[in-house]
Amino acid sequence: MQARFTDLPGWDEARLLPGLRAFAAGCDALAGGALARACEAARPIAASGDEASARRFVEASFAPWALGAAGGAREGLITGYYEPVLEGARERSARFRYPVYGVPSDLVDVELESVAPELRGMRLRGRLEGSRVVPYWSRSQIEDRPPPAPVLAWVDDPVALFFLQIQGSGQIRLASGDRLRLAYADQNGHPYRALGRVLVERGELTLEQATMQGIRAWAEANPGKVRDTLDANPSYVFFRELPPGASPVGSLGVPLAAGYSLAVDTRAVPLGAPVYLATTWPGSTQPLLRLAAAQDTGGAIRGAVRADVFWGTGEEAGALAGRMRERGQIWVLWPRDEPLAPPQ
Repeated sequence: MQARFTDLPGWDEARLLPGLRAFAAGCDALAGGALARACEAARPIAASGDEASARRFVEASFAPWALGAAGGAREGLITGYYEPVLEGARERSARFRYPVYGVPSDLVDVELESVAPELRGMRLRGRLEGSRVVPYWSRSQIEDRPPPAPVLAWVDDPVALFFLQIQGSGQIRLASGDRLRLAYADQNGHPYRALGRVLVERGELTLEQATMQGIRAWAEANPGKVRDTLDANPSYVFFRELPPGASPVGSLGVPLAAGYSLAVDTRAVPLGAPVYLATTWPGSTQPLLRLAAAQDTGGAIRGAVRADVFWGTGEEAGALAGRMRERGQIWVLWPRDEPLAPPQ
């Protein structure tokens, strides 16, 4: 539903320049159309460093569209993610014995649009068994039987590796001081099941305790239960190595901006679009109101009013991401006088 900027909470006080810069950083990844044209026009404004010019441009160039969840609900779940830093090595050792896999050679990845146009945007992942495509190995099967995949690194903590897969990118700090940067490459095709929910269902944690920090503390206190609990999530993520010094990259293919890049459900939010987010800071009632850019996706990000805020790299970013489980509203900012059609 199209709205007015005066309908957006805190719009008059919000700083728009950081979010406009994040949006403009994605221009080269946009494939033509009204959004790409608006992005090109935003580039010099974003580079100017002038907040007043940024506001005039946004209000003149875009119209806000309010998103609604199933049943018409205006509020949805807003979470956070970050780029973790793990200790690791290139070679296996007694300490570093948990592999970080690249893409297996037997993983079949099919875009279903090539089979049926109505299935555009959907993918099938599996493996060949004779002439049949069957489901790829689940997490527990991969742990029991290493796939035909390159090992990019070895780490010392299976829980940290699990969270690396959830975040979708990260760094491995080597003994030499060098850092290996990793980005999401592919996934085994199995559905994601939240570890916190598993622990709540099993009576191991309360809902309030099921944060990233709470899960880590539980794992340290219950090492004998870790493997079985991790296996409850059959999804498994494979990585690719980025060049040294590269920034974390989202699904749009551009570097993510800490605090201003969002992972979204592209069935509701066009990838690359500017988005106004109205929620609260992690674990508090303090309003978090800002312009951001939809530049990433995630296996757990499903629904129109659903977003994951990228908080950056390291422990401080991880603390924010781990605590963030807030209610919020989302508006897509779309080029003025252009209809916001559902993404294809």
